[in-house]
Amino acid sequence: MIGTHRLLSKDVIFRDLGLVIVDEEQRFGVEHKEELKKARTNIDVLSMSATPIPRTLEMAITGIREMSNITTPPEERHPVLTYVGPYDEKQVTAALHRELLRDGQIFFLHNRVESIDRVALRLKELVPEARIRVAHGQMGERELEDVILGFWQRDFDILVCTTIIESGIDIPNANTLIVDRADAFGLSQLHQLRGRVGRGRERAYSYFLYSPDKPLTEVAHDRLTTIATNTDLGSGMQVALKDLEIRGAGNMLGGEQSGHIAEVGFDLYMRMVGEAVEDFKVGYVDVNPRIKECKVELPITAHLPVEYVPAERLRLDLYRRLADCVDGAGLAAIVAELQDRFGELPEPASSLIEVARVRTLAKSKNLTEVVWQGKFLKVAPIVLPESAQLRLLRTYPGSLVKQATSSLLVARDSAPNWLENASVGDTSVLSWTIEVLNNL
Repeated sequence: MIGTHRLLSKDVIFRDLGLVIVDEEQRFGVEHKEELKKARTNIDVLSMSATPIPRTLEMAITGIREMSNITTPPEERHPVLTYVGPYDEKQVTAALHRELLRDGQIFFLHNRVESIDRVALRLKELVPEARIRVAHGQMGERELEDVILGFWQRDFDILVCTTIIESGIDIPNANTLIVDRADAFGLSQLHQLRGRVGRGRERAYSYFLYSPDKPLTEVAHDRLTTIATNTDLGSGMQVALKDLEIRGAGNMLGGEQSGHIAEVGFDLYMRMVGEAVEDFKVGYVDVNPRIKECKVELPITAHLPVEYVPAERLRLDLYRRLADCVDGAGLAAIVAELQDRFGELPEPASSLIEVARVRTLAKSKNLTEVVWQGKFLKVAPIVLPESAQLRLLRTYPGSLVKQATSSLLVARDSAPNWLENASVGDTSVLSWTIEVLNNL
């Protein structure tokens, strides 16, 4: 059955419901999702959105819900050229003329019903040759349908409308969008509106304009900056993440849709929720053991050069995967992938792999810190019996065992002579570090 929010009403009862697919998930409020929760113990729910609301995105990031990204655009689709700036009639006139010259159509969005007709008359004065119609939610159903169908059939050139076009409108010939008072819209709204143009093969333009007479609020400035910088196809995820940062995640288990985590900080909050989710899953489903963090600081040059992996997002993903590796098999898979996609590893990348190898070895011994400090290599936390302490002190003279901090300081003086002259980037540093860890 295909339907609207009406399907979530209490008087609609399904005999054997197995799957619910929610399209344009950002249009559904908390109450609708609570109705879904009541039945989701024995049904599957698939939610789809170009801009998931912060609370849903938060659940996906922390592991409460599963998430997949589709970032491949349709063939021959171009990114929408986006301009953000103060309202200027000359610029608006030029934009309208340019679209009309290539026989295209225009969305002009003015979200105030009481003044929308005056805006349409003013546009008629600016561009007398254009055919203009108005559409808004207070019109009759049949009248509104006639306007939209007329626009689709190219009966007129400019549709002056409200946000009723935000979703569900697909008109390939409309490739210019002008949004009046864009500072009054939400971030996900702006991204959805921009998606109304550029749906064909033509290059599309979007103008997000604000009043030059009124100062922008800090939040409005952040929203407009975000929409101006994230113009690539498939950038909805970045827009939604910024929306999450601006608005807060809200109460994930209650009814509130907004809320802030400034007292804890975003990064720490994400870790805390992630750990709570993993603890809850243990005993219910077969999950991977929690990934322990381990700080490794060694005096060598280790990174993925920009010339080797050009895409910033891909480099960050590879850094994350290397940091999360727990065994040699995972490292070998990443090395094979790098060689297959980018060729032989340059020296800094090879060093990065060895640093990751040190980290996996340290994790296997439940260490959280392997750091070079002055004349020592600090390893912590570690609790050694007296016999093991004596053996290590004989192997590495000058080392220190600090019981108070459960740490071991291995003296670099005990290292081979060739290590004393090792330069930054020398793999001998890694070799000796691995040797020390193997002897623990």
